[in-house]
Amino acid sequence: MAEGYVLKASARDRVGKGAARSLRREGLVPAVIYGGKQPALPIAIPAKESTIALHRGGFMTHLGTIDVDGTSHLVIAKDYQLDPVRDDLIHVDFLRVAKGSELTVEIPVQFLNEETCPGIKAGGMLNVVRHTVEMTVPAEAIPDALVIDLAKANVGDSIHISAVEIPEGCAPTITDRDFTIATIAAPGGGAGADEEAAEGEEEAASEE
Repeated sequence: MAEGYVLKASARDRVGKGAARSLRREGLVPAVIYGGKQPALPIAIPAKESTIALHRGGFMTHLGTIDVDGTSHLVIAKDYQLDPVRDDLIHVDFLRVAKGSELTVEIPVQFLNEETCPGIKAGGMLNVVRHTVEMTVPAEAIPDALVIDLAKANVGDSIHISAVEIPEGCAPTITDRDFTIATIAAPGGGAGADEEAAEGEEEAASEE
């Protein structure tokens, strides 16, 4: 698991759109820490450092530490909003995380050896059905990605979750079927691969 971010914050006593606009003019982002059977804590975090943490990657899958007026809170980002023009953070929801707990997180899928994949070298195309997989994971050992090796994948092959090495202590939240992660579609869009890919996409949509 990659190292998480650390942010300094201050508690805010004013909420609402007017207060939020005022904070943003000061270079701050309104946010809230909730959960853990404690009251929600409205906070203000620095816009520059927070936006850097977001665009560094893994913002929704890495634990963060937020120092609120000298008190540290272990958190994970659960939702955020961006300015539609500047792409800067304008609000973040953080969930409190207790040590030793489990979280439900969308883990990204990473593919290795695309350049040597027999199916792709033969003209096939990697069709990614799921770019992320929802998993139950230990809070202090969230995997950066589910890694899939394409070194032996051929045209027409489908890669299912059962073929993926799952990190210790982690488990997919979908347990009633061996769902598809990706396929190697035939050159020119062979029927078999395309049908299975479409099937997988429909399955993914129905599970959202």
